Amino acid sequence: MKISYNWLKQFIKLPENPEETGELLTDLGLEVEGISKFQSVKGGLEGIVVGHVLNCESHPNADRLNLTKVDLGNGENVQIVCGAPNIAAGQKVPIATIGTVLYDEEGEEWTIKKGKIRGETSYGMICSEKEIGLGASHEGIMVMDNELVPGTPVAEIFEIENDQVFEIGLTPNRADAMSHWGVARDLKAGYQQKNKSLELITPSVSSFHVDSRSLKIPIHVEDSSLAPRYCGVTISDVKIQASPKWLQNRLKAIGITPKNNVVDATNYVLHELGQPLHAFDAAKIAGNEIHVKTLPAGTKFTTLDEVERELHEEDLMICDTEKPLAIAGVFGGLHSGVSESTTNIFLESAYFNPVSIRKTAKRHGLSTDASFRFERGIDPSITEYALKRAALLIQEIAGGEITSDINDIYSRKVEDFQVFLTFDKVNKLIGENLQEETIKSILASLEIRVNNVTETGMGLTIPSYRVDVQRESDVIEEILRVYGYNNIKFGEKLKISVSNSSKFDDYKLQNIIANQLTGQGFHETMANSLTSPEYLNLSEQLKEEHSVKMLNPLSQDLSVMRQSMLFSGLEAVSYNINRKQSDLKFFEFGKTYHSYVSGRAENKHLSIFVSGSRNPEGWNSAENHGNFFYLKGIVEGIFSRLGISRLKPSSTKNDIFSEGMALSSKKAKLVEFGVVRKLVLKHFDVTQEVLYADFNWDAILELVKVQKTKFSAIPRHPAVRRDFALLLDDMIKYEEIEKIAYQTEKKLLKEVNLFDVYQGNNLPDGKKSYAVSFLFQDENKTLTDKQVDKMMNRLQQRFEKELNAELR
Repeated sequence: MKISYNWLKQFIKLPENPEETGELLTDLGLEVEGISKFQSVKGGLEGIVVGHVLNCESHPNADRLNLTKVDLGNGENVQIVCGAPNIAAGQKVPIATIGTVLYDEEGEEWTIKKGKIRGETSYGMICSEKEIGLGASHEGIMVMDNELVPGTPVAEIFEIENDQVFEIGLTPNRADAMSHWGVARDLKAGYQQKNKSLELITPSVSSFHVDSRSLKIPIHVEDSSLAPRYCGVTISDVKIQASPKWLQNRLKAIGITPKNNVVDATNYVLHELGQPLHAFDAAKIAGNEIHVKTLPAGTKFTTLDEVERELHEEDLMICDTEKPLAIAGVFGGLHSGVSESTTNIFLESAYFNPVSIRKTAKRHGLSTDASFRFERGIDPSITEYALKRAALLIQEIAGGEITSDINDIYSRKVEDFQVFLTFDKVNKLIGENLQEETIKSILASLEIRVNNVTETGMGLTIPSYRVDVQRESDVIEEILRVYGYNNIKFGEKLKISVSNSSKFDDYKLQNIIANQLTGQGFHETMANSLTSPEYLNLSEQLKEEHSVKMLNPLSQDLSVMRQSMLFSGLEAVSYNINRKQSDLKFFEFGKTYHSYVSGRAENKHLSIFVSGSRNPEGWNSAENHGNFFYLKGIVEGIFSRLGISRLKPSSTKNDIFSEGMALSSKKAKLVEFGVVRKLVLKHFDVTQEVLYADFNWDAILELVKVQKTKFSAIPRHPAVRRDFALLLDDMIKYEEIEKIAYQTEKKLLKEVNLFDVYQGNNLPDGKKSYAVSFLFQDENKTLTDKQVDKMMNRLQQRFEKELNAELR
């Protein structure tokens, strides 16, 4: 939110140092994120002075240029080359002297330098209105009042607005500070705590009066719960034109483009008092009646941005007797607003239900200055006051007469909040004993009324505009922020409690695996849990009925919560590849969300993505792309680090993989990994191979807790390795060999490894050759050849009998 310092000073006499005020605002909870400079004319006309043209003659070397002698008022005359057709002796003109910085239409700066033009030296520049930012004319130089004294800075002649603009990071609860008036109110309380009593100046509306009652527009509010208060008045015979410079400068300073005097007046009061207003062309109100109501779902309505929208049955609308005119509190209609031909207006000021406005704004994807304030809660007590303020301002700058009484529909008044504040609770939460008088002073500066005082506390009335202060703790927070967080004393002793935590805590195991993966060259990502419902079409395992849908989605692409970690990860892969980063290794700890008949569920996952080369390109390393077995090694390394072993492998049935496998414990499937199908990758415009692993982290956490760690001494006796070259049928899998081997020699067989596979020439059809190594070791003695031969014979017999294997 932007706040103009000059505008603030209309309400409260602030020091000339805006940095001091910015620090106080930050201490009060209105964090100033930056202070920027605003000038109504860029550069502030610095270096531009009034010059008197003493003589003007033709340039000797150019037909369209002139040589002028100009008095700059400093006792010397300078020569300036000028090409303007209207230059003449005796004129008073603006001169950009040497070193002056001017700005072009794009805002780019350029500096006036001494230079030669067609052989003649020029000591400055005679400027047009456009060149110095005072107008749009560029046909000739700007001729000024002949009574001006040479050397007078042009900035002193024209009203140049120089301002400091605060960029405030407003938190959603501070609806009361969404205006210059609200910020000034906070500053008064802050300076009072610093023993500086500053008066708060309220814009007067005492001159408001009804000139005639010639244009009455009755108001009908059909649902007072959606529009608790609605005010309106008519103004006739206004003249639509550009706003005065002072008003344009106020709006420009906070980033608003002026439109016309009536619209600018409503915007001015909006940012001055925090009350949104809307002006309707009275001639376009059919039946001369206003109806505040909802319309049937599907009703078409075209807003000011020329977009035709379908209304929801809960959207509150401002209508006449025939048609809708505006979406209440959000956006005006294309055909009912003020235009150049408007002469009579109906001016609206209202308090709408914040929840209703927020839902409507989100449904239509609209965020306006009005909806921003209505949906957070404005002050219902200033509705009529702001209407009078705007009406008087419109009369001042657009003329016209007030031609109706103010019609104020306020069926049920919004009451102030009642809170009882206990002194013990104040001191306990703040951590310091505040004097009763200090508390009363702070409350009074915040316009919180003290109704009664007892030994234990006080009864308070909170003004209705403080929608965020409804509990005792809220009041204490207000007291603390005005008293000053920096004024709270801290003791020299620091008291902390050390909680007992398990080594199997989720975050600890996550850190262990994250450190391992980053050591292997992976980067951690964090994706949005909201995703597109279109991704459900990429896998038959994902069901639409299991989606957790957003009630008020920001967009269609973020309307459901993810059921799979794959697609948000592929978005990151695609994003990087499109930016010439094709060698990728990512991992993410995150959750998936599901809606079942039995209830909603959140499941924790670890996802891993590998694509492109495994290692950086180098002269001494060959290109080595990641493949299925590389990913398998990463997966097994994670389980090894967690102490999980003896997992059962199986082929995966997940249709997101073109090839893949799963590893399971006795109770649950722990991981699925493999190569992502090209059809899925095509949806993300990814053409290179992507490997993906999806860990069931919840199941892994449960398994780790019951996993027992065993310690044993390093064997003192050597291991013996023997190999078999087995001729097998094509259908035989390596895991069958491994299973039979461990069943045959349960004690001394320590390791089985497949180190070569051969298929091709010199082998019978339907056969393949596996080269398998076996590692034997006895922890108590050295094995003899006879013992090893005996074990190898038993293995050979089992392989021949159960797998129909042959030794090659």
